[in-house]
Amino acid sequence: MVIDVTAILLGFFVAQFIRNPQYLMAEGLNLSLVVAVTYLLLTTNQNSYALETIRNRFEAIRRPIAALLLAALLVILYTFLTKSGVQVSRAGYIVAILFSAVGMIAGRLIIDMAIGGAFKHRLTDELLIIDGGITPAVKGFESLTVIDAKREGLIPDVNNPAMLDRIANTIRDFDRVIVSASRDDQTRWSLVLKGTGVIGEILLREENRLGAIGVGELAGQDTIVVSRTPLSLNNRIKKRLFDLAVAVPLLIALSPLLILVAILIKLDSPGPAIFKQPRVGQSNSMFQIWKFRSMRQNNEGMDGSQSTLRDDDRVTRIGRFIRATSIDELPQLINVLRGEMSIVGPRPHALGSRAGDQLFWHISPQYWMRHTLRPGITGLAQVRGFRGATHRTEDLEHRLQADLEYVNGWRLSRDITILLGTVRVLMHRDAY
Repeated sequence: MVIDVTAILLGFFVAQFIRNPQYLMAEGLNLSLVVAVTYLLLTTNQNSYALETIRNRFEAIRRPIAALLLAALLVILYTFLTKSGVQVSRAGYIVAILFSAVGMIAGRLIIDMAIGGAFKHRLTDELLIIDGGITPAVKGFESLTVIDAKREGLIPDVNNPAMLDRIANTIRDFDRVIVSASRDDQTRWSLVLKGTGVIGEILLREENRLGAIGVGELAGQDTIVVSRTPLSLNNRIKKRLFDLAVAVPLLIALSPLLILVAILIKLDSPGPAIFKQPRVGQSNSMFQIWKFRSMRQNNEGMDGSQSTLRDDDRVTRIGRFIRATSIDELPQLINVLRGEMSIVGPRPHALGSRAGDQLFWHISPQYWMRHTLRPGITGLAQVRGFRGATHRTEDLEHRLQADLEYVNGWRLSRDITILLGTVRVLMHRDAY
């Protein structure tokens, strides 16, 4: 991005030697800045900086140049329609765009050669986990890390959240994870990988029914791809910027309310104003969620194993009010700033949460797949009315269906729609 924007600015700088700088202005606005901003908006939407694009030299040049030409045309169209560019030099503008294109191509080719020489085009960190399966000949694979699952104490047990957290922390820094496991463990590893949000593959000798979504290769040995990252780099940037654009202004605007609520909680009952609890986060790793304390301290069920009842005597007076109005959730804006949560996403659950008399993950093997994205303060399930206690297994199944629908069909417009819809359900009959 830096190289591309620099090339555009230098292109217009060169053009100023041909024409007077004032003829590359529109209503006093330097056109180089307008073209650069328009280009960035267009090129990120075309995934010009995605890994698969960078690996392909032709696409790495074609996509940004196409975005540059389109940006140039859009700016000219705007100046024509608004009559703000009547003094713009056509010759100077064309020269600026041509030199910008040449600079972008040259910069990308130089970077491509530099990266190729330094990393031999191995742009990903790959992890091979050996768990009783075949060990392929991986000598010479400099980007590949190989670990022994048994030696590292990694067991694909979906009924053990602590183990899933350990696996998540082991693989979190890798772009691609390949597991070579025995036939008995392949299905379990497949299910674990589907909830991690990384490119996950199972190394196989023959075809297997694991819900494969593609075919890969490692050292001449076939693999079956069983999981993918749910969002592209472009969409991850969009979602993170949306989170910050919402969280930062809200924290500033609501800071007087947050301080007031914290004081009232302290006056109402002994104990800290903020309640922290371990929850299952992205990739099935654990994090500490922040909420205003709404219950008295030293009570059982603080791990989420006991759902809150309508007339629950554990809830304090101020706690009943902030729970009914969802004010108790506001400290999670800090979790968003810390990168542990998003504004919109599947709600994070406590480890002891139950539907009926069963733990959540015992009800459906797809439960862990909802964690491929960051958990959210609000989500699709919440705006559809699936909130409150989970007294029946159906209560979780409805939420899980909505969460998986959200994960598999993410788009920024849906996040905005869900956020707006949340205002309608801030106060609801199941909030107690």
